[in-house]
This record gives sequence, C-alpha cells and structure tokens, in this order.
Amino acid sequence: MTAPHGFSVSRYAPERGTLAKLTARDSVVRRLDWPILLSALALSGIGALLVWSATRGRTELNNGDPYYFLFRHLLNTGIGVALMIGTIWLGHRTLRGAVPILYTLSIVLILAVLTPLGATINGAHAWIVVGGGFSLQPSEFVKITIILVMAMLLAAKVDAGDQIHPDHRTVAKALTLAALPMGIVMLMPDLGSVMVMAVIVLGVLLASGASNRWVLGLIGAGIGGAVLVTALGMLDEYQINRFAAFANPDLDPAGVGYNTNQARIAIGSGGLLGAGLFKGSQTTGQFVPEQQTDFVFTVAGEELGFVGAGLILVLLGIVLWRACRIARETTELYGTIVAAGIIAWFAFQSFENIGMTLGIMPVAGLPLPFVSYGGSSMFAVWVAIGLLQSIRAQRPMTA
Repeated sequence: MTAPHGFSVSRYAPERGTLAKLTARDSVVRRLDWPILLSALALSGIGALLVWSATRGRTELNNGDPYYFLFRHLLNTGIGVALMIGTIWLGHRTLRGAVPILYTLSIVLILAVLTPLGATINGAHAWIVVGGGFSLQPSEFVKITIILVMAMLLAAKVDAGDQIHPDHRTVAKALTLAALPMGIVMLMPDLGSVMVMAVIVLGVLLASGASNRWVLGLIGAGIGGAVLVTALGMLDEYQINRFAAFANPDLDPAGVGYNTNQARIAIGSGGLLGAGLFKGSQTTGQFVPEQQTDFVFTVAGEELGFVGAGLILVLLGIVLWRACRIARETTELYGTIVAAGIIAWFAFQSFENIGMTLGIMPVAGLPLPFVSYGGSSMFAVWVAIGLLQSIRAQRPMTA
C-alpha cells in the first residue's frame, strides 16, 4: 500500500536499532551535508561584507565605529553556528520530546512582547530589549516551534505504523496549536512573520500527506483572514501603505514608495559586475533605508552587480536543493515534515525579501536568511540548519 504523495508505509516504519550507535566510520562529521553547510557559511560571509559596506559610514548607527556592525554580524554568525552544533548534538529526535516545553516557552516570549517589556522597532512592536544594545525577536523562533509541534503531532501515528497519513482530528489539533502563536504575532502586528508562518504551515501539511481538503481549506481561510483583518482595521497605516505602493508604484515615490524605488535604482545601477565593494553611490549616499537588514540585497546588486547578486541566489538554491534531498531521503515522516517546513520558510522568505527590493513583492520587513544583519534571524536559521543536519546524520547510511 502506498501513502499519499508517493510515500510508502514501510519507509516510515519504526527503526529497529539501525542508528543505536554510530561507528567510527559513520561518524557525525561524515554524515554532515557539507554543501548546505558551506553554502550557509558563504552566505553569512557575503552578508558580513554587505552589512559592513552599508553601515561603515552610518555614524548615527555605529557610534563612530565603522566596524561595529561587521563585528556584530560575525558574532551573530558565530553564535548561530554554535547553536547549530548544539542542535546536531542534541538531535532532532531528542528535541521532539522537548517540543511541549519549547512551545510553551515560545508562547511566553511572544506574550512578553505585548507587555511593557516589548519594544517597537521599524514600526513593529515585535521585540524584547534585553540590554546592552541587544534585542530579541521571539517571532523568529516561533517559526521553528511551529514546525516542530506540527511535525510531532502529524507524524506520531504514522511513524508508529498505526496510520498511513494523519487523521482529521490530528490535523485539526496541529493547526490549532499553530494558529495560537500566529494570532499573537498578528497582534503586534508583525505581518511579515505571519506570512512566513502561514507558508510554513502549508508546506508542513503538504509534506505530511494530510487530505487535500485541509490544504485547500487553509488557502481559503488565509484569503478570508486577509480580507477580515483588513476590514477590521487590524493593520497599521504603514502596512496598508506598503501594499498600496506595491499595487501602484507611482502612488507616492517620495513617500510610501521611496524604499522600493531607491532599491530598484541601486540594483539597476550595478550592471553586470557592479560598482565595486564600498563604491556604490546609492549605498555610500545612504539613499536606501534599512540597507543592512531588510534591503541588504540592494548592496549586492549595486556593488557586486548581476554576478554577485546571482551568486547569492545560487547559494540559496544549493541550501534549498540539499534540504529537499534531506527531506526525500529521511526514513521517518517526522524528519520529512521538519525539513519541508524549513524549506517552505527559507524559500518564501528569500523570495519575499529579494522580491520586495525588485518591486515584485510588497515590502514586508523580512530579512534575507543568513545575509541580513540581525541576531534573532541569524540564530533561528542556523538552528534550522542544525535540524537539517541532524535529520541527515541520524538516517541509515546507504553508501
């Protein structure tokens, strides 16, 4: 018998001690997916140069230290890699047992944002300032929690061999647990993060083998929810203006459309090879707002040209390709769902971030994975890489 989406029942049957111990030959290092690791490191390295270029002359941001953002980006990357190593060491199966604790902690953190502990940055009340110039954006970690909690529920009976796909009650429970943190994040409001979480949920459902009725229902609910949120006035004015500027780029080029227009000018001026690192007129002239975070891709387009910007796309493509391979080759539905959620997250967020700089997507305040400056985002994506590496490392080796 074959499960939905071409998955065989035997593929997800419980393992009988296959991975009880790793021999010296089958060490964790040998089992790592090096292309995905090296590509992620390369993206973070390129990001460090782009962030440095975008901020070295911004004295109002760097307190007169041109290396301030460079060092912090490298520090964030180092901490992220350490979190990846810790995630691999723990293993995605160990984390599976800790999902209830992680889920509860995530809820507590995003609720804390709505208290006096929360802070507003770039229009979104989505941060907790922890002192010393450091801030935490809990919604970045909620993305991981949603993936893990849905995977735990949807895969439980399938991996135990009791079902060939999740039943309706299990799917409803998984969607309810995902909807709770998404609703809280929407109250901040952090529309960009909610969009990513919605895509994650859709990707998880598709990978789980759930009935297509749930997938179609989720898409319909998403469209209805967007209409309802708009009708009830739950969006801030700046968010509405962003969508209006996307629908009509000529609406207010010096106002709500300024960011996108300047971003397109910067990227368009780069040509094939770019103006050279630190030599972009739009970047050095500080014409593009939030260039070290949401609009970091414009630095690549202007200073590294089509070749440099294309390299970023290739590296992101390698990460997604290898993640798809990990999802396909794992021997348990739980691992497949976790990998699929990460793929949906990285793919959509990358497309949205780059798309908004090109004017083909609305501005949503989402960082470019591994490249943009930001601790919370960097930590979250490297934990995700750790999960992918753990899934690959704990599968039986065939060669």
